[in-house]
Amino acid sequence: MTAERGVRSMAGFFVLLSLGLGLEGSPIFSSPNWLWFTAFVGANLLQSGLTGFCPAIGILKKLGLRGADAAPAR
Repeated sequence: MTAERGVRSMAGFFVLLSLGLGLEGSPIFSSPNWLWFTAFVGANLLQSGLTGFCPAIGILKKLGLRGADAAPAR
């Protein structure tokens, strides 16, 4: 998995989890304040799309995921 795919997977997971925790009809509802986290993830995705800068990619690369420009692992 590349760091870029890791960021998309992580963002999708965080959005679904925070919606589950923030919507009252959810079986894992905790507080509506979790919806702020959903907005934060969306704002970071928008900022990354506009500027090309994503701090999460740097973190995932340090954790061992390769970048899209790296040669495929064999």
